[in-house]
Amino acid sequence: MRKLPEGVASGRIVETEAYVVGDAAGHAYRGMTRRNRSLFLEHGHAYVYLAYGSSYMLNVSSEMRGIGAGVLIRALEPLDGIPIMRLNRGIERLRDLARGPGRLTAALRVDRWLDGLDLCRDGPLCLGRGDEPGETGQSIRIGISRDASRLLRFYLRGSPFVSGPRSLNE
Repeated sequence: MRKLPEGVASGRIVETEAYVVGDAAGHAYRGMTRRNRSLFLEHGHAYVYLAYGSSYMLNVSSEMRGIGAGVLIRALEPLDGIPIMRLNRGIERLRDLARGPGRLTAALRVDRWLDGLDLCRDGPLCLGRGDEPGETGQSIRIGISRDASRLLRFYLRGSPFVSGPRSLNE
């Protein structure tokens, strides 16, 4: 859920990727830096970074304080504040509002100002509990080259809001 001056925008997380301890594809692999320090906070904190100079990525720290690991939020099924998300993204098509990590952060207006935020507390960006998750699919992660064969991408089977090629979403 994202609280903005014009209202609340929220949705159901339908796709994630895990970057576990010791994962060569993870930003914490080489240790803590100024850029990735939020990954080393207690589980539930936002790690927001700019990828390829164009899109922010939203991750959630997943371990005890001092241990770097996280989960990338890859896609969201928009539920509330859809007009706000459409304005933020400049598109009308519901399916494409938050299908993919860069689209998701643009729709919710997530940027580096939210890095380090405790997502388990009420604030401008927070996680909540939803209904039963449904059937979860698992695949390799998208767009990485190191530790690429690991089955650490999780998605809601049958959701039209999941990103990536169909071959990974079956």
